[in-house]
Amino acid sequence: MNQKTNQELQALVDEATAGDKKALETLVTGVQEIVFNLSLRMLGTFADAEDATQDILLKMITHLSSFRGESTFTTWVFRIAVNHLKTYKKHMFAHYPLSFEYYGDDIENAKLEDIPDLTQNVEKDILAEELKLSCTNVMLQCLDMESRCIFILGTMFQIDSRIAGDILEMTPEAYRQRLSRIRRKMADFLQQYCGEYGSGRCKCHDRVNYAIQSHRINPQQLDYTAAKTASMETMLDVKNAMEDIDDLSQDFSFCKPYQSPEHTKHLIQEFLDSTQFSIIKNS
Repeated sequence: MNQKTNQELQALVDEATAGDKKALETLVTGVQEIVFNLSLRMLGTFADAEDATQDILLKMITHLSSFRGESTFTTWVFRIAVNHLKTYKKHMFAHYPLSFEYYGDDIENAKLEDIPDLTQNVEKDILAEELKLSCTNVMLQCLDMESRCIFILGTMFQIDSRIAGDILEMTPEAYRQRLSRIRRKMADFLQQYCGEYGSGRCKCHDRVNYAIQSHRINPQQLDYTAAKTASMETMLDVKNAMEDIDDLSQDFSFCKPYQSPEHTKHLIQEFLDSTQFSIIKNS
């Protein structure tokens, strides 16, 4: 959605709601990476993020006529996505909630000895990188849903507190205060336990076989290391509204964006090509 003015976006919305398929495709393509990355961080797994992305984009399409240009189009999509994800109950961690206490105890007391080699001829360095990226993303599940959302909007997307406050229905001051506390909590945990981003004892390379045994990574399905990274600059039209809340940016370098999987893109295109879209378009 970058490089388009609000007037141009409003014109696309008007054309899409009037039945212009190309305009709708432009709008969907412009936000699907944002929606996928927000979903991935909020829900913790690629599979759940793909499902939620499809749900959110469908909701966006069916509510397109309600967009009035009172905010940027991206902000409007963020609001739809956040409201959907905050009440989303179909993801894995809704049934198996995590806590920092559980995570810390697992790091301190996991029995790594005597686990056989389970790497299935995949290079251990690759598996260690997969574990690192997966672990830090899943760690976000230790936060409650709203705190997780605040952290993601402020740390990954670095959205200005006025915009984030509008999305989350809180004052910019309250948002900044909460974001600072949550970021400090996350940084303290990483510093205490993580050997990759802090000075802790946990080393991904040492825990690869344990992670495979406990089904945290699968050598035959490497979601993170197989995914293509995306440029945040090309993904957000709120780039110029970013702000720094504190000096912890380096502690959260794992919060990089990914391109949504090709499977998701194909499903979205199939929907846009379907008769179901024609029904929605004419509703």
